[in-house]
Amino acid sequence: MFQIREYQPSDETGWLECRVLSFLDTDYYDDVRTDRSSIQAPCLSLVAESEGKVVGLIDIEMDGTTATIDSLAVHPVARQEGLASVLLDEALDRLPPEMRELDAWTREDAAANSWYKENGFVEAYRYLHVYKSHEDPDEGFQSPVGLSRPVGAFMHADIKHEHVMRRKFKRVYVCRQYVLKLYGT
Repeated sequence: MFQIREYQPSDETGWLECRVLSFLDTDYYDDVRTDRSSIQAPCLSLVAESEGKVVGLIDIEMDGTTATIDSLAVHPVARQEGLASVLLDEALDRLPPEMRELDAWTREDAAANSWYKENGFVEAYRYLHVYKSHEDPDEGFQSPVGLSRPVGAFMHADIKHEHVMRRKFKRVYVCRQYVLKLYGT
């Protein structure tokens, strides 16, 4: 069983471990953080704890009447227990009433996309995350004087260029924005 509570600074190591391990086998495996950077906007940060260990987390930034899920993660030891949905429900209960929509961004991971749809989110927008590795062609890339050719790069591209990007680069992901309308709007 787990307890949902507000994030505390003493949770940082557990928060990082939970996030890294939950992302490791997804398309976001490379979104590693070495510290939990503070969110500048007003936010809601919850953790799920079991036996003194952070096994789930949700961080939501708020801007005007829109809230955005910054991080949502469930430790592998706590998967298949509905914890992500419990965290979402608790966060929704705690959001201020002026919030009119909650959005989230995810890549091609089938489980994540299915979860958002099952929880009432609707896809609203998509674009590409494109990674250039040392194995990909250097054509079109320039470096400032004194630097070598680009070893790696992370870029965004319009979805209409998907076929071209997938032919040119090994790592291309469709990034989707999901939106959940709140409070009957």
